[in-house]
Amino acid sequence: MKLPALLCRISDAGRPWPGALAGAGRTIAMLVQSGIAGILLAIGIATAAAGEPGFAQVRPGTELRFPRDFGAHPDFRTEWWYATGWLQTPDGKPLGFQITFFRSATGHDARNTSRFAPKQLIIAHAALSDPALGKLQHDQKVARAGFGLAQASTATTDVKLDRWTFRRAADGSYRVELPARDFSFALTLTPTQPLMLQGERGYSRKGPKPDQASYYYSEPQLKVSGSIRRDGRQLAVSGQAWLDHEWSSTVLDPRAVGWDWIGANLDDGSALMAFRIRGADGSTLWQHAVLREPGGRQRQFGNEAVRFRPLRQWKSPRTRASYPVEVELDVDGRRWRLRPLQDDQELDSRESTGAVYWEGAITLEQDGRRVGRGYLEMTGYLKALKL
Repeated sequence: MKLPALLCRISDAGRPWPGALAGAGRTIAMLVQSGIAGILLAIGIATAAAGEPGFAQVRPGTELRFPRDFGAHPDFRTEWWYATGWLQTPDGKPLGFQITFFRSATGHDARNTSRFAPKQLIIAHAALSDPALGKLQHDQKVARAGFGLAQASTATTDVKLDRWTFRRAADGSYRVELPARDFSFALTLTPTQPLMLQGERGYSRKGPKPDQASYYYSEPQLKVSGSIRRDGRQLAVSGQAWLDHEWSSTVLDPRAVGWDWIGANLDDGSALMAFRIRGADGSTLWQHAVLREPGGRQRQFGNEAVRFRPLRQWKSPRTRASYPVEVELDVDGRRWRLRPLQDDQELDSRESTGAVYWEGAITLEQDGRRVGRGYLEMTGYLKALKL
């Protein structure tokens, strides 16, 4: 589960931003002069002018086809490539990392053939979790697709935003080059297992209605090698990662305020994904889990078999949002205790993307013994996400 939270600021309670009737020339000027703010306003203008755009819809029974579906799907509203994992430095120090590239179709009027029309946005976000620092280091970028600056290939995974790149090679490995503000990643993610199709062969329900769904596959148990650079020092790192690729056009159930999601590589070679969609009263509107065993057997679990139970809360000293940073996850009677690498793994991007959420490295325990590592994402705890 992932969301380009940048889109949450397009409207307030469904109302277009002021200036929705501005002309195309004024829109372009705003884009050039105002950076992110201009892009956001242009999306609001385009959506209001063109009405609800006719994006492609997710349908059950659709067969995912590879290598084509490694690439971008520009007819759908939203798409992301999301890599998370644990790294280890030469001295044994653990670090968490997260890299996300989003592609977002704005719904801009298709009759406008100008190269400046913001029809597709590329958004990227990166974070490094280090307990020695006590909080996340993170950075983000956004740009319109085109002009050689930003792109998302439809042929395979090949996403670029300025000097940040995420590319799939012919052998199936992924290469990340990401020089962020306070750190840099140069990583190779190599598959050790087949693709993991989520839901019904890649059709993943997110709510009670069939169209509340996404196309979704994962690549767990990726072997990571490469280096990071911080404070002028380059360190060799190794570790494991999890990759999600997901695309959709339909917003969540109107009652939803956010979600909890986990993707975890278990030490025995298993792979676990689970999520729940939460309502305003804390109730669960929809949940699902999948567990793939080392031999390849994959089991899906629906609403009645999945339970997230908060065990310990952490309150952000900055936003005052409270997150259940320790959780018991029960999947069909099998239980794991989720513990964070550090409590403060909150991302506050209200000044640019509009969302505040917790996204961090966690360990999984059974009977007090570590059995896996992964990432936990929790959204909608400060306020409801709005698309």
